[in-house]
Amino acid sequence: MENVRDLKASPADASKTPHNVAAEMAVLGAILFDNNAHERVADILTPGDFYSRANQEIFAVLDRMISNGRVGNGVTLREHFERDGQLAEIGGVRYLAELIDAAAFGPEIIDYARLIHDLAIRRELIDIGSEIVQKATEAKIDESGERQLEAAEKRLFGLAEKGVGGQGFVEFADALAVSITTATNAYKRDGKIAGVATGLADLDRLMGGLHPSDLIILAARPSMGKTALAVNVAYSAAKACRREIQADGTAKTQDGAVVGFFSLEMSSDQLATRVLADIAGVPSDKLRRGELTPADYEALREAADASANLPLYIDDMGGISISQIAARARRQQRMYGLDLLIIDYLQLITPAAGSRSDSRVQEVTQITMALKALAKELQIPIIALSQLSRQVESREDKRPQLSDLRESGSIEQDADVVLFIYREAYYLERLEPSEDDPRHADWKAQMDAKFNVAEIIVAKQRHGPIGRVDVGFSPSRVKFSTLERPRYDDRG
Repeated sequence: MENVRDLKASPADASKTPHNVAAEMAVLGAILFDNNAHERVADILTPGDFYSRANQEIFAVLDRMISNGRVGNGVTLREHFERDGQLAEIGGVRYLAELIDAAAFGPEIIDYARLIHDLAIRRELIDIGSEIVQKATEAKIDESGERQLEAAEKRLFGLAEKGVGGQGFVEFADALAVSITTATNAYKRDGKIAGVATGLADLDRLMGGLHPSDLIILAARPSMGKTALAVNVAYSAAKACRREIQADGTAKTQDGAVVGFFSLEMSSDQLATRVLADIAGVPSDKLRRGELTPADYEALREAADASANLPLYIDDMGGISISQIAARARRQQRMYGLDLLIIDYLQLITPAAGSRSDSRVQEVTQITMALKALAKELQIPIIALSQLSRQVESREDKRPQLSDLRESGSIEQDADVVLFIYREAYYLERLEPSEDDPRHADWKAQMDAKFNVAEIIVAKQRHGPIGRVDVGFSPSRVKFSTLERPRYDDRG
């Protein structure tokens, strides 16, 4: 009765393709015998998990019937398939009777369901492998090897997620246990925070660090220090990274973070130069110009040795698409770990292939939604730097507001946290009166108070308070720090 099975593969291939029709029949028979069995397997199986097309159709119909409150048994199935003219295709009344005879009883139905699901995953792995071979062999001009690799990684990652299965409802006691574990880990840390520390104590106190699945937008006008702050956070998190090997052989981050940094504007060596100058305490402009003293050079050499093994990974590909970012982030997490992702900056990301729009607002909406989904998928915080519109410059108070975000609607909606950088000294410097002007002394006093100070404004925080945090800023080193004693005369 070969037509009853209606297998996906040809008879010659059927023996090699992972499947177990007997297990499929046992599960379907159990549901036909007692519809309560459906709820025990509904969270494990989908129609596509079944190898036999007849069994796919039968499970799909049973799923719809029972979910809609109807009885799913031999009588109702016969009526449904006769009405649709498909009764013969599924093997007729005789096959429905065979299913009931093959029914499983007791706890083994769960084992059979998991077996069916596992075999479906193996078949999909075979399909993916065959497709990879076929596409690589065809070698189409418009589809590069790298694009094929990204597509394959995306399918494999999706299959891995399918293998994990949906979590479904979690008992409050289980969720509470996870919450207590998080709080315990936070208490044991020096910073007493639950998320990844930024290295700025006052900001960490306000935010509790950077939390998994959060999309954090860091925005400012040009020359305010967006990239500098992102580099500071990346270095601080990577420096504090501590990983432990688990019983299954995998490494788990206990503190700090393995950091991925997409530098869409700067090259990797320029970004590394910033980090090196920061660690060594050497002004980055002196490093660029080569105006180094022997002491500076020695400090740089020691800093390079000390930071050589930092878990900080830089990707400086320009014009990268959101789908490429997602594929590379997944690969990084799978191969080396990834606990924090930073993207500099949002407006330089291109939409996924085939999704370009005439409206840049729509494109940015797609990108921010994809970044938020990626943060949830990888269970890591993602920091995306963003530009602010010019309307900031037209106001007397130039502190940024949420409405100043370019394409602000989608960014503000999708972000869990929005941070702004504001340096009053940047604007004061451009208002310096001449030294013989009576106002110069007042201007000098203002600069003394503001020159080495920056504000980080928490304009939105989905799970916490908003507010402002004063931090230290060294213009010569382009470095942010926990605020101490700012002085205009301390120019490095």
